[in-house]
Amino acid sequence: MKDTKFGIITRGVGGLYGVRTVDPENGGISEEVLCRARGIFRQNHITPTVGDEVKIEPVDGSANEDWFVPDGEDCGRDAKKSRGGNGGGKKQDIRVDFVIDEILPRRNLLIRPPTANLDYLFAVIPAASPAPDLLTADKLTVIAENYGIETVIIVNKSDLDPESSARLTDIYRTAGYTVFPVSAERGDGMDALAAYIAEITAPETGKTHISGAFAGVSGGGKSTLMTALFPDLQLKTGGVSRKTERGRHTTRHVEIYPLETASGGRFWLADTPGFSMLDFTRFNFFPYDELAASFREFEECLGQCRYTKCTHRKEEGCAVIEKMNDGRIAPSRHESYVRIYDEQRSVPEWKRRMT
Repeated sequence: MKDTKFGIITRGVGGLYGVRTVDPENGGISEEVLCRARGIFRQNHITPTVGDEVKIEPVDGSANEDWFVPDGEDCGRDAKKSRGGNGGGKKQDIRVDFVIDEILPRRNLLIRPPTANLDYLFAVIPAASPAPDLLTADKLTVIAENYGIETVIIVNKSDLDPESSARLTDIYRTAGYTVFPVSAERGDGMDALAAYIAEITAPETGKTHISGAFAGVSGGGKSTLMTALFPDLQLKTGGVSRKTERGRHTTRHVEIYPLETASGGRFWLADTPGFSMLDFTRFNFFPYDELAASFREFEECLGQCRYTKCTHRKEEGCAVIEKMNDGRIAPSRHESYVRIYDEQRSVPEWKRRMT
């Protein structure tokens, strides 16, 4: 009988995957092992993704094994041969002891950035330097709602502009989100945020795999926040260009790190570049007529408008607009809704790639 193990993909480059094996009973993890994936995944149009829960088995030593290699990847002669080519270039002799045999059902799957099974998205909005980009923040909340990911709002750099911080906090608490105004540099508010992460990962919850990602515009302080919360992470932080006030990208590939929290639990932190590249004209995240349901503060209004096919943009008798006029929906949130709606309508659905 094969020695099948349960694990989580922590990184993947060029057809090679790092997998941490996990004891499903107590959540204990091993050191990372290097794996390839069976070629059957390519035939089934499935790409192993960081965050996937998988079953791995020892390599049986078969010289004719067909390995999965992602499109566009070049892993040397062996990889080309496995895809039916004639090979070429210098042969890479990389020892791999395990193979990914099965990918377990996913809770969700994001293509931009490529990440599976996220439970939490921590949307970081700077109160200042750079100026807060509420459209990007609202796009993050919309996508998270559609994929069943819980959004937590972090208003960072609150010390630089307390008035802006208070305004942002009010906008998103009114929308129904958990919000933490903090200063990662000074440490203000970080204890409350750390306590929240400890609570959601506590062993008493019975969940051994809680994963999350920090996202937002470049320069918002994501890396500083992560290293402040998890000192062992040792991520490099990038500065902010004085000329453009945009952060210098420091992360290139998605990687997930199992980190211990104060409650004794474990938080699988996905370090994900590209979460600010949310192009609703190129990618078909979801049909535009489902957009209103992705704004949680709109929910009680749906079906209550005067017109059955109300778009909630400017129609008379729109329950969403009435709620906004009553001060129960922030105007910035409705403005983001209209802009995203118009983005989605501007390009036919068939021209956008499925995510």
